[in-house]
Amino acid sequence: MTDRKKGEDEAVVSLWERLERPAPTRAAALTPQRIAAAAVAIADAEGLDAVTMRRLAGTLGVAPMAAYRYVSGKDDILALMVDLVYGELEVPTGTDWRQSMRALALNTRDLMLGHPWLARLSEPQAVLELTPNRMAVTERALTALDGLGLDADTMMSVLQTVAAYTYGSTHSEIAVRQLMEGQGWTSGDEVRTALAPQMMWLMNTGRYPAYLRYAQGAQRKDDARWRFETGLDHVLDGIAARIGG
Repeated sequence: MTDRKKGEDEAVVSLWERLERPAPTRAAALTPQRIAAAAVAIADAEGLDAVTMRRLAGTLGVAPMAAYRYVSGKDDILALMVDLVYGELEVPTGTDWRQSMRALALNTRDLMLGHPWLARLSEPQAVLELTPNRMAVTERALTALDGLGLDADTMMSVLQTVAAYTYGSTHSEIAVRQLMEGQGWTSGDEVRTALAPQMMWLMNTGRYPAYLRYAQGAQRKDDARWRFETGLDHVLDGIAARIGG
């Protein structure tokens, strides 16, 4: 087999299939799990941009080329990272569908807040990251919806609706946290003080009476979890009304 033909064959084999092949040695010092754990630790502390092959090699104490035994580049490392952290995500079984969907959403929010770099992944890229642990989460979630009399398309639509709310809301929460960190703001009061001149001018135009009532009357402006759970319950109420359960 020519080198070109061999390279073409390797290109169509997924990362996960390659990793299930026997390890080159019985006691390899480097493993995909070690690579993923090191990359996640770097990303958690410094962000995705800090994760490079050279940085990983230094952290792991191996030669810069050693990781290429398992990964072909940054995309493979990202896939390993996503798979590792999704292994932390629990979807309760043995409960009704609503409890399962609610737990999935809350646990996903906690996962993203613990690993803010997940919010950096664009939606198309996230969809393409088909990893064993992500697939396992989806499998358990679909199982929770099974038996409701829904067809396959509707089951996936329900799951995607809950996921879209979860990712969108948490992405915004992470963005606000990062903005506050970048500006040195430590509380909602500090944010409002900094934005007060703009806000007061806009409110004084009289064009935003509904927003003014919110600003003057809201009691939970800084309670992100309450807002998330309240919105989630509205989403689940709508799904329950639609499917009749």
